[in-house]
Formats: sequence, structure tokens, C-alpha cells
Amino acid sequence: MTMQEVLTIQTRARAFEMITSAVASVVARSDIKQGLCHVFIRHTSASVMITENADSAVRRDLERFMQRIAPDGSPEYEHDAEGPDDMPAHIRTLLSGSAVSVPVVDGRLGLGTWQGIYVWEHRGSRHSREVIVTVVGDA
Repeated sequence: MTMQEVLTIQTRARAFEMITSAVASVVARSDIKQGLCHVFIRHTSASVMITENADSAVRRDLERFMQRIAPDGSPEYEHDAEGPDDMPAHIRTLLSGSAVSVPVVDGRLGLGTWQGIYVWEHRGSRHSREVIVTVVGDA
């Protein structure tokens, strides 16, 4: 069996949007008991990732880290068609990823206790992001 849905996520500037519940809802509607849930973001300046869901300091630290290694407005960047955060957003996506896969166990996401699924917006303004959730497995 396979089920696929597109989620539209409204982001805030340079923020993490937790999407675990929305993805879990897709898994529940799929009626798949054992399998795999694949989550893919259709953009090159935002990421989808699994990270700590309990302590928000983790996400603040991740943002500070990325600001150091992919700073806005660096003179090294040629690509700046959409502003000084354009190329850094692409670098951030390359480093943090555009897809994650999570096992489906007994009809639920097989995440660990402290794991959550997030969209990480890398641009300095709000965006509407599309995330494709595909669930494959056995009922």
C-alpha cells in the first residue's frame, strides 16, 4: 500500500516549524501498520529534519551555528538574486537536508522520545512551503 499527501506549511522567518503531528496524521489516515514514512520538502531554501523536540535551546543553537558557517551577505557569494540571505539559504539546505524517512511501527511514526520532525526556514522572511509525505507499507 502507498499513500501520499502534500502538506502546506506556513513558515516564519528563520524559524523551525514542528510538523510531527501533521505527518503523524497522514500516517494514521494511511492505515499502514508497518512500513516507511518519507518526508520531502519541495524547496531549495528550507529544510526538513528530525531533531530535539523537548529543549528549544537545541534549535536556537542550530540557528547560531548556521549563521556562523553560512552568513548572510558574504562577499564570497555570487548568487544573491533574491537578497543577501539567498545563497546562505541554499547552503543551509544542502547541509541540513531536504528529506527524512521514519519507520512506521504499529501504525505510528517510530520516532524516539525526544525526536520531532521540523521544517527549518532558512530565508529571512515568511514563506509557504510544500512538504510531500509518502507512506509505504503493509496494512
